[in-house]
Amino acid sequence: METPELPIKIAKLLERQNAPERLKRHLRIVHMVAFDLLSKLKEVFPLIPIYEKLVLFGAATHDIGKIVVEEELYRNGNKHEVIGMKMLISFGFSEAEARFAKTHGNWIDKDLEIEDLLVCLSDKIWKGKRILELEELICKRISIISKQNYWSVYVALDSIIERIALGADQRIAWQGY
Repeated sequence: METPELPIKIAKLLERQNAPERLKRHLRIVHMVAFDLLSKLKEVFPLIPIYEKLVLFGAATHDIGKIVVEEELYRNGNKHEVIGMKMLISFGFSEAEARFAKTHGNWIDKDLEIEDLLVCLSDKIWKGKRILELEELICKRISIISKQNYWSVYVALDSIIERIALGADQRIAWQGY
């Protein structure tokens, strides 16, 4: 499976921190899915203001705390979230960039930006996982921002997500699950 490389700055950071190969592969996959998601959203909703660089940065670094909390590479947990945010800040990244390490798993009952929600979505759909509440929240945001009918947005976003989710088996195998 061909997956695009992470941004050089992130790849070098992961190397310096001796990130496990599984983590590096996971971050590449989520980064690739976020890139795909953003390009499809731009095609369908060209007027939505999304800070693409932030989404891609968040996708490429969201689980960086798993370098420290390595057991969460193999089982559920959220200790890596705050640790990851602190790590990124300590490496000189801004809080606006580092926040994705913390927000990627905490989208419920939060007033997050669309960029945070898109990183959350990318981190789910890479493995074919669909979370209706998250998708509906994103639909509502896009509907409000674009001033388009909710159901039109829902149908378009559902189609985008479904197409991306179809490649889940290959991505899971490549990551090494």
